[in-house]
Amino acid sequence: MPKTYYLDNSFLSAALRQVPYTSPLAVYVALHTAAPTVGGGGTEVSGGSYARQTVVFSAPVNGQSTNVADVLFPIATVAWGTIVAFGVYDASSGGNLLYFNNLSTPRNVQINDQVRFPAGQLIASEA
Repeated sequence: MPKTYYLDNSFLSAALRQVPYTSPLAVYVALHTAAPTVGGGGTEVSGGSYARQTVVFSAPVNGQSTNVADVLFPIATVAWGTIVAFGVYDASSGGNLLYFNNLSTPRNVQINDQVRFPAGQLIASEA
């Protein structure tokens, strides 16, 4: 999963310039109908019971970390549109996009649908 320039710059400043990086207390998965890029952006779903979901990642092994439990979004009360990507943020709303990736198969979320990422499916990598 690619990381953003925000996170690249934070890590480089911490490693090479003695500028501390403070890890967020929690990270959240967001769904996007237009994909973000390394510079941020994209269009996040809104409305219809949508909310970012907390995700816990495993301790890194060989430069990779995965979600340790299923990430389950609320049941959509309106059509959310076609989800093409997801992002990992440092806040439940607003905040900074840290990592992102496109879905291998876009998903059209209709009323009463529920999006789930099974444990191990979200993979952050530094390798």
